Amino acid sequence: MESTTVTARRTASLRMSTALLLAAALAAGCGGGEGDAGGDREASRRASPSPPHGYVEGAKEAAEQQSRLVLADPGTGEARVLDLISEKVHTVPAVPDATGLTTDGRFGFFHTARETQVLDTGAWMVDHGDHVHYYRARIREVGQLPDGGGARIRGDAAVTAVTPEDGDARLYRRDALEDGRIGDARPLAGPHAAPVIPYGGHLITLGSGGDAGVTVRDRDGEETAALDATCRDPRGDAVTRRGIVFGCAEGALLVREESGTFEAVEIPYPRGVPEDERATAFRLRPGSDTLTAPAGREAVWVLDVTERTWQRVATGPVLAANTAGEGAPLLALGTDGTLRGFDTATGERTGEEAALDAAPAAADPGPGVAGSPVIAVDTSRAYVSDPAGRRVHEIDYNDGLRVARTFDLDIEPGLMAETGR
Repeated sequence: MESTTVTARRTASLRMSTALLLAAALAAGCGGGEGDAGGDREASRRASPSPPHGYVEGAKEAAEQQSRLVLADPGTGEARVLDLISEKVHTVPAVPDATGLTTDGRFGFFHTARETQVLDTGAWMVDHGDHVHYYRARIREVGQLPDGGGARIRGDAAVTAVTPEDGDARLYRRDALEDGRIGDARPLAGPHAAPVIPYGGHLITLGSGGDAGVTVRDRDGEETAALDATCRDPRGDAVTRRGIVFGCAEGALLVREESGTFEAVEIPYPRGVPEDERATAFRLRPGSDTLTAPAGREAVWVLDVTERTWQRVATGPVLAANTAGEGAPLLALGTDGTLRGFDTATGERTGEEAALDAAPAAADPGPGVAGSPVIAVDTSRAYVSDPAGRRVHEIDYNDGLRVARTFDLDIEPGLMAETGR
């Protein structure tokens, strides 16, 4: 089934100019040698038995990001994928009793008490450093991971790590998921105080105990380094372009890699922080180095990983928060249903826009938790789910929080995650 009502649209000229610019960048970064004209290059590809650079079997390469929103109604289990390019809504297999939804940028992971349902959303990107490839393919169900409840899933281009609340973690080959199957799991001995995170061709783990030590392992699980740092009572984590961030009792711990060497850097809070104001659930734009997290009921933390500084912004009670970083505003959805923008440096309010038909009674308990609104952010737009209103708003956060498009749905999107980035 495909259905959507769009009340406002981006201009066609803006999308066309963006596509043309990105297409030119792809051609420059992935093209042939000097003096290789487009026709000669295409003829060479047809004559060559080897696939062209960036070729992925069964997928179509695109010049712009192929964003899709994965949506689910935790009350009914009904799930949808909203294609933000075509504006079509795709019905996908229902996931009864889903309590959470996370993503690694391509796959949607629906968490239930018994297992985790894996959905290939058919939208992803591959970053080669000096250029990026964007792909789209058909949406398909992959299968079930035998881990439910508190299982935490983190992955990169090679491996997907599943860390239960207790016991051994399990490692799955990413190429098996890309082929549409779960594949065999390889255990990684635990327990683990935080999710096992693939990073820099290695696995980053935190040991158990009150002060968890940081261990770097190779992809076979063998320890290669034990860093001179600990994280007391770890809660919350995020992968940024500067490294991995773990939320700790005294602040954050940044684990980074440079020229094959790993190090851990402490980013302490600017002052003593009560337990109920700790940053324990991070949100960010993928690829950014600016994180947000609730700071109790009346404020939001903004962590600048590059500058290694914390900023506490007095937002008032919020349901969700996020930011694109790099000069973009902090977006905070208040319990009154109003989306507000704040300057992350000064804390001053920069704009507001009504976003919800009816605000939930309780604040958002964290990323991917069923029932509350979610703010997903990419490089030009933010997406705010409105479960009670059965819709999703697309927000131009660089234009006074203007509502660019609104997508009406036939389910309550109490779970939402963006893929294709």
